[in-house]
Amino acid sequence: MSSNNDRPAEIYGLMVPLDKERLLVPRGCVAEVVGYQTPQEMTGAPPWHLGVINWNGRKVPMVSFEGCCGGDVAPPTQRSRVVVLNAVSEAVESGHIAILSQGFPQLVRISPEFVKLDAVRDFPDESPIVCQLQVLDETPLVPDLDRLEAMVAKETESLPDMG
Repeated sequence: MSSNNDRPAEIYGLMVPLDKERLLVPRGCVAEVVGYQTPQEMTGAPPWHLGVINWNGRKVPMVSFEGCCGGDVAPPTQRSRVVVLNAVSEAVESGHIAILSQGFPQLVRISPEFVKLDAVRDFPDESPIVCQLQVLDETPLVPDLDRLEAMVAKETESLPDMG
């Protein structure tokens, strides 16, 4: 068997525009990209937990990814979208998490020869970021979805409005 068959030739991902960064998520993790809707605020939640949106009959927690990482929480704009992700664990009751996007995400095809680790920045262990990549002329962040879900679950379990 040749070494070319040992790894996938390419994968698809969604390049999600944030305020100052881009986020690269595997296409298989994305349930849907929808227009922005104002979330129902959650009393007592941290600023990065924007509230809850109604999606497909479920209450889905919506977050600012940059806010989760300790950055500023950018306000929505006319171009904002919501990226609904399938949960990778059972930590979040709804089975989904929504991320505020500052524009329309792009579907990208990623080939191994065009991707490398961009080790310019270090991320704390508790950060919901696995790493940063160099993908052609972009340097997107790769989220740690397990950690992000754990952060959201921790904040939503104690909120009286979440039901």
